[in-house]
Amino acid sequence: MKILFLILTTVAFVVTAGCVDRAEERGGSAPPLPVESSTATIESGDLTYPAYVASPAPRQDGGDDPTYPGIVMIHSFNGLEPGYRDLADRLAASGHVVIAPEWQTFNRTPRDEVVEELVRTSAAYLVDREDVDGDSLGLTGFCAGGRYTMLFLPGMEEFRSGVAWYGFPYSGGFNDEARPADLIDGLAAPILIIHGTRDVPSPISGIYDYSAALDAAGKYFELKVYQGEGHGFMIASGEREVSFAARDAEGEMARFFERTLK
Repeated sequence: MKILFLILTTVAFVVTAGCVDRAEERGGSAPPLPVESSTATIESGDLTYPAYVASPAPRQDGGDDPTYPGIVMIHSFNGLEPGYRDLADRLAASGHVVIAPEWQTFNRTPRDEVVEELVRTSAAYLVDREDVDGDSLGLTGFCAGGRYTMLFLPGMEEFRSGVAWYGFPYSGGFNDEARPADLIDGLAAPILIIHGTRDVPSPISGIYDYSAALDAAGKYFELKVYQGEGHGFMIASGEREVSFAARDAEGEMARFFERTLK
């Protein structure tokens, strides 16, 4: 398997919108970091995928640049919408290097093994960067990406923790393959589950059942449920939501990664 990493474009900017809240979440002493965004290409399974990358910008004072935790972000079935790029930028502003591969580039409903290899090569891209602590990688995903997070976390030693947004623990996915709930025994990393009570595609009852199964198996998890929220409440019309639930859930994800990727 060949892995190709090619930076296509890079733009440095400072993320400001909403970052006062993020600084307060981090104790009020750390202002948001300047962020660099870029587009990389990831070669996986003899196919080349575009990916969005967001990272803290290099220091301008001549000092040594630190290393940061890395995060692989798996977008929803609706593609890599602007809202996911915004989320990646905001995670980068809080001290993470984020890569979001466009896993539907060649097939809207790929087999799980295809996405799994792409996630692994995306993790390898992060490890290969000088600004990433290769021992501190996290995985997060939304909708179908939430299922992938639940599905891949048990079998991928690359990741120290994961955040699954409104996922599908009892679904075999597009091609009726493995169910995340059947892989619980292999889960070693902490997982945060974020869900809404009025999620129609993935009913909250299934999330409660999944949580009970995790607990019975002695697996560490955290569950944050938002009353009245439906499926995909983090992204609306392609953009990052600014509702209370969305802002709070974003903070929950950032804090979870800050705690589990140290």
